[in-house]
Amino acid sequence: MRIDIITLFPEMFDGPFKHSILRRAQEKGLLEIHLVQLRDYATDRHRTVDDYPYGGGAGMVLMPEPLANCLDSLKAQRSYDEIVYLTPDGERLTQALCNRLSLCQNLILLCGHYKGIDERIREHYVTKEISIGDYVLSGGELAAAVLVDCVARLIPGVLNDEESALFDSFQDNLLAPPVYTRPENFRGWKVPEVLLSGNHKAIEAWRLQQSHQRTRQRRPDLLPPE
Repeated sequence: MRIDIITLFPEMFDGPFKHSILRRAQEKGLLEIHLVQLRDYATDRHRTVDDYPYGGGAGMVLMPEPLANCLDSLKAQRSYDEIVYLTPDGERLTQALCNRLSLCQNLILLCGHYKGIDERIREHYVTKEISIGDYVLSGGELAAAVLVDCVARLIPGVLNDEESALFDSFQDNLLAPPVYTRPENFRGWKVPEVLLSGNHKAIEAWRLQQSHQRTRQRRPDLLPPE
């Protein structure tokens, strides 16, 4: 998978993309991440990319010309499955959406800033708008990093144990069950006996029961009405 990220602050991605699973995914050749500096597509010597909004009001808006120049340049080089704009008023990011995006070959992630981007870019270029939650960030970079992490770990071969992602929270609209590791007895707190039994059918049933119980307690909105 190739992901092009259009941003004013490419240095913000140095940490998230150079460590752990995302670093290994890139080293394996399973994931390409390209950071595109929007200012390189400005048309004046000051590399201006924002201006005041028509109609007045506080804040600045990313101008359509640099964005269109950038997007046209990228699209001339390859076809993209989606052009994603990270915005608070987009579709809520879910595990199901991540599953769908993980099947794509080429994605563009557009990071907004200030008061957002000119609406004409949203109307004529953007194919999907995504929000990572009901709150406002200073820019789309952190949201883009979250999206890349969520999607990349679902690409076959990225995780050492590919079955691990199948049991993540929100797969099948259930939260993940409790997990335990050694020692078996820690300060008198013991691992449930069923996990030590070696009975894989019983363990699977226990985990499913725990997932349903935890979901009912913590996220009942994920379950269908009774």
